[in-house]
Amino acid sequence: MEENETTTAETTADGPGAGEETVRLRLDISYDGTDFSGWATQPTRRTVQGELESALAKVLRLPEASVTCAGRTDAGVHARGQVAQLDVPARTWAEEGERVLRRLAGVLPKDVRVSDVRLAPPGFDARFSPLFRRYVYRVSDAPYGVEPLRRRDVLWHRRPLDVDRMNEAAARLVGEHDFAAFCKKREGATTIRELLRLEWRREEEHLLAGTIQADAFCHNMVRALVGALLAVGDGRHGVEWPATVLGAGVRDSSVHVVGPQGLSLEEVRYPDDAELAARATLTRRVRELPCPGDRP
Repeated sequence: MEENETTTAETTADGPGAGEETVRLRLDISYDGTDFSGWATQPTRRTVQGELESALAKVLRLPEASVTCAGRTDAGVHARGQVAQLDVPARTWAEEGERVLRRLAGVLPKDVRVSDVRLAPPGFDARFSPLFRRYVYRVSDAPYGVEPLRRRDVLWHRRPLDVDRMNEAAARLVGEHDFAAFCKKREGATTIRELLRLEWRREEEHLLAGTIQADAFCHNMVRALVGALLAVGDGRHGVEWPATVLGAGVRDSSVHVVGPQGLSLEEVRYPDDAELAARATLTRRVRELPCPGDRP
């Protein structure tokens, strides 16, 4: 196998398959998050990662499998465009690769699917290489509630919503900021993010879709932003309010974090293959906002 066909032309130092050359696989994944306790493995709880790792170990005939994803989703959040990586012995992939996708379809539960498994290019890191993640949050403001067939992926908002007001407020949040006011702080983690896109449109008469795109997100950020914009859309707050909250720089208890059912991870975009490793290095940097007196 040529070197450019593997992501990590290396050997494992210990554990199962010690001393073997490994390759990195990219997996494209979708799931209905309703009955999962989120992505990340948790003792005694059903998770997307847990189901995937169990299925992959079985179909690849490995003692265990450990996957890393582009973004860990919370309980109840869905995905159409999740991406993950898995390092396996090169020999295993050579022997089992052609059968993996079909065998996974027979082993995985019906609420999670792997649509593609392939060798990742050199430098690929599912978590650190992305240019952006794109989420969509869907809300119904129909007076009668959510259509029964959409009840698992649409939030019902009891008041009529003004999309123009929501977009006016959203435009003031785009850019690189400290989103501490809209995040659940984690020890040692920065809350500085670059929000690339935040906009709303009506897909149907009573169905709104909010697109939220950023280089990365901190915990609860998307659902807190949605909660703030819904409060603008139904008239409870003015269009300037979310930006005022953002500028305060501290978690605001008046910002409601909406439920997870309307949220779906739609896309994870990566750079060209030649730029993957450099992008991962850039993402790992410690972010700081410039001081007011600094030049741009």
